[in-house]
Amino acid sequence: MMAALLFARAGVRTILLEKHADFLRDFRGDTIHPSTMEIMSELGLLEAFLERPHQEVTSLAGNLGDTVVQVADFTHLPSRCKFLAFMPQWDFLNFLAEEAKRYPTFELRTQARAGDLLWEGERVVGVRAQTPTGSLEIRATLTVAADGRSSLIRERAGLRPIDLGAPMDVLWLRLSKFRDDPHETFGYIRNGRIMALIDRGAYWQCAYVISKGTFQELRARGLDAFRQDVSSLVPFLSDRVEEIDAWDDVKLLTVQVNRLTQWYLPGLLCIGDAAHAMSPIGGVGINLAIQDAVAAANLLAGKLARGTTSAADLRAVQRRRERAARLTQTLQLFIQRNVIGRVLGGDHAPPVLAGLRGLVRRLPILTRIPARLIGLGFRPEHVEATRS
Repeated sequence: MMAALLFARAGVRTILLEKHADFLRDFRGDTIHPSTMEIMSELGLLEAFLERPHQEVTSLAGNLGDTVVQVADFTHLPSRCKFLAFMPQWDFLNFLAEEAKRYPTFELRTQARAGDLLWEGERVVGVRAQTPTGSLEIRATLTVAADGRSSLIRERAGLRPIDLGAPMDVLWLRLSKFRDDPHETFGYIRNGRIMALIDRGAYWQCAYVISKGTFQELRARGLDAFRQDVSSLVPFLSDRVEEIDAWDDVKLLTVQVNRLTQWYLPGLLCIGDAAHAMSPIGGVGINLAIQDAVAAANLLAGKLARGTTSAADLRAVQRRRERAARLTQTLQLFIQRNVIGRVLGGDHAPPVLAGLRGLVRRLPILTRIPARLIGLGFRPEHVEATRS
């Protein structure tokens, strides 16, 4: 959506295909980072964006056993917005779509599932999509695959990602939020279990971390045992775990961390999770995808306006964005291996956590480092000022 908005804004005729009728579904990845809000400001959209319902978090803390440790402090970031914003992704997408529709070069087609590529020799020249009224062919100078970690377009192109591994999966659920609950986003680590809580105003969006592939074992123990696990991990939730009425209230996210070695073919570019699926650690996947979109528009819009792009042009997008994605994944893999994997494996106090706890107590300024990595990333992008 961001790429389509930016290309249309630059005068490039852009057609965005969305397989569903609307955006109203539970994405769960609803984190808007300061770097993304910086982009919104550069587009002149920040004030209107912040008028939409959202929650703001200026710091992140972790509850290690019974000790609260400050992990990230966003208030010192060199950005206009010194906080994370949590907004339902359908609201964010609708907002961007409304802005994109202001440009006559933008078209959104819903209920259009891109299922195959059109080729001329070795060049991609568009897509074939399925709609309620039948098959639709759209020819294009450039096809952008932004269809996620299970990208069908990537598969049809024969591009295969390298699996980097993940020791965990995540169970998503909602529990009511009461007035006297803690008001900051917390991660809880206790008794070999991990759960993150995201403040969504009227409720907590809960991410319960489990060892990879163990969901069926957990289900076999029964719903009462799972409720007890949640209560023992986050005691202040014990008076509302009965809201987990059935296993249908618990959604499994199968975590993948992977990346393509080549993001493009002539006429085709993969961005976001289609190019590099991120771990949920830090909630940075959306942020990186948007940075990819901005870089792609900055580097390609002028060439597309003239009617052509080369493989070298697409390679330039990968070269600009690949290092940031790799560094982020390297950091996520370190945390997966040295913290999450060890906690889930029964190590209640991995050395990394113990060391972090001591360092932060002695040097609180260190909380600015993860804040910068989470909030801005390794290479924040900026919208070219000449676009209008």
